[in-house]
Amino acid sequence: MRFTTPLVSLVLASAVAANQPFLGLGLGGSSSQVHLNEDIEVPGDNPLCFCDDPSRDILKIDQVDLFPNPPQPGATLTIAASGTLKQDVEDGAKVHLRVKYGLITLINQDANLCEQIKNVDLQCPLKAGALTFTKDVNLPREIPPGHYTVLADVLSKDGKKITCLTAKVNFTRG
Repeated sequence: MRFTTPLVSLVLASAVAANQPFLGLGLGGSSSQVHLNEDIEVPGDNPLCFCDDPSRDILKIDQVDLFPNPPQPGATLTIAASGTLKQDVEDGAKVHLRVKYGLITLINQDANLCEQIKNVDLQCPLKAGALTFTKDVNLPREIPPGHYTVLADVLSKDGKKITCLTAKVNFTRG
């Protein structure tokens, strides 16, 4: 689905570069609950929130800025992010991604993080230390108007939380 690509790119770029579980789903289809706390906003000009207290995450996100914010269909979305990895992230890390359009789930899948981050011009292993990232994403004009919710839960190969982010984006007509 072409219109979900920008949303996925937004979350992956934000999560990985500075590097979302969805509603009770953990990686691998487990039934672990994820507490979503939308009061913990990701610093910067963006629609991102942490799922819960990020203080013990492997990734400390310093800032994520989007231009334009909110994203607009047919526009180029620029994502600039910075953060620090507390430890290396190796092949085998996973991301559970869910994208919803209103109440309809468009994507609900687990993926190898190291395969996905190639889409945002990064590669594994990601070494511990400071990371900065800027990525332009061309948003198609054909994004259907409506409310989108994206959640990504990112775990290391040994199951430690790298980060967990949510984003809510509302696309309007012309």
